[in-house]
Amino acid sequence: QVQLVESGGGLVQAGGSLRLSCAASGRTFSMYVMGWFRQAPGKEREFVAGISKSGAYTSYADSVKGRFTISRDNAKNTVTLQINSLIPEDTAVYYCAARSSTLVTTSSTSYGYWGQGTQVTVSS
Repeated sequence: QVQLVESGGGLVQAGGSLRLSCAASGRTFSMYVMGWFRQAPGKEREFVAGISKSGAYTSYADSVKGRFTISRDNAKNTVTLQINSLIPEDTAVYYCAARSSTLVTTSSTSYGYWGQGTQVTVSS
């Protein structure tokens, strides 16, 4: 198993930036594909970004391409989501997730491990 803890959320004005981090513990971090998801009030959880085990491959939701960057440091057991040019529609709880497979997928049901989430609120 792997345990995930997110940090870095907060309240920011539109146009600002945040850097979300997810610290992993437990089994070897490099064995997991990692993803970031978000859930806004009254909405379903949605895929934001994913990264392969080595970090060589990344995937993004269309709504965040060009603004969000996912990266990982397998030596430090962390995955990071850099969020730039924030808009009010980015307001949500952001979750880090892990799946013990090779492929990066966008389906939340494919990820077996989840953090507790970190709140991001963007004011207009």
